[in-house]
Amino acid sequence: MEKFSKLYRYLRNSGALESLEINEPSVVKLNSLYRAHCNSYVDDFIHNRLDQKAQRRLGIPWSESLVRRSLISPQGTIDTGVAALDDGIACHLAGGTHHAHYDFASGFCIFNDLAVAALDLLHRRRVDRVLVFDLDVHQGDGTASILRGVDGAYTVSIHGEKNFPARKAVSDIDVGLPDGSNDDQYLSAVESTLLLAINSFQPDLVFFDAGVDVYANDPLGRLAVSLDGLRARERLVLATLKSFGIPVATVIGGGYDDDREALARRHAMVVEESIAIYSGA
Repeated sequence: MEKFSKLYRYLRNSGALESLEINEPSVVKLNSLYRAHCNSYVDDFIHNRLDQKAQRRLGIPWSESLVRRSLISPQGTIDTGVAALDDGIACHLAGGTHHAHYDFASGFCIFNDLAVAALDLLHRRRVDRVLVFDLDVHQGDGTASILRGVDGAYTVSIHGEKNFPARKAVSDIDVGLPDGSNDDQYLSAVESTLLLAINSFQPDLVFFDAGVDVYANDPLGRLAVSLDGLRARERLVLATLKSFGIPVATVIGGGYDDDREALARRHAMVVEESIAIYSGA
């Protein structure tokens, strides 16, 4: 939880936010949550009525502050998608809770902001085709399950094949990488898969889950992507989407490190590269 405030402070102190429009999201409307999640699951979580099995799946102690954060983050991703449609690029300093399923929490994810946002924008006809391009090291199983069979919604996940979750869902495109994949192997997979997804789905908007747990020293990652490789990934994805004229909304996804300041710097890369690429630098 600590990484979110540290990410904001790092970007503010670095001067990266000076030229940007900053918006703070409100609480998401329940109808938006209900499109992606079971009504009773949503209501039981909000009112602390989850049974013991559901609490264990949650993995985080229930609290009022957790409820508030869980209701704000999905609206942040919706707002980021809308801003991206207006401006070409927008970045959410949270989001990427891609393990949350229709009626249960998983992997510290309670509500699936990516699925909520995709379904909200499709419902309001802001887009006809939306792509979730998930580069977290863990497969976006909840997103794939919720959006499976939804007209106009497409999911792509490039992840560690042997990493969590043990039982993978079925995305529109899944690329499972072996443990120890290095920069060249990883970036080659990202580039070829992104081009395949663009050509196959022709999305009006891309939600880019820029999880940094692919980093070699992430304790939950198991890949061998360097810091330079991670920054090159952000640059590759963003520059490619810009070249195709496809709006992109970024979320930070997963990242784990006892050194929270270093973790915040890794999460900041997608914002820094967005500024560099979309400002013409």
